[in-house]
Amino acid sequence: MPMDLERLRRQLLEEREKLLSQLEHKAPPPQSNIGLGNHMADDATEAFEQAKRVSLTRREQEILAKIEKALKKMDEGTYGYCERCGEPIDYARLKAIPYATLCLRCQKKIEQGM
Repeated sequence: MPMDLERLRRQLLEEREKLLSQLEHKAPPPQSNIGLGNHMADDATEAFEQAKRVSLTRREQEILAKIEKALKKMDEGTYGYCERCGEPIDYARLKAIPYATLCLRCQKKIEQGM
């Protein structure tokens, strides 16, 4: 199946807009009241929620950076090739994860610590 770069570009642009909107509309982190509550469980819950918000925001920022990199590679004509082995990344993988930088074989090797 030939690669439909325009479809993938639209997918990346839509995802980028969604992430930018989410990051823009996130409430600023509240002043930390951890340790000032009446109950240790309340403090633990607040600490957990703050850590979760920070983690989700970081993940969104990481994906946004990957999307920007994929769009740049499209402009340069290097999109769709594995950064590890140089082979083309399967179109089905790119449809599922349009900012993927590794072919499935190399991704598996990395996950297995090889």
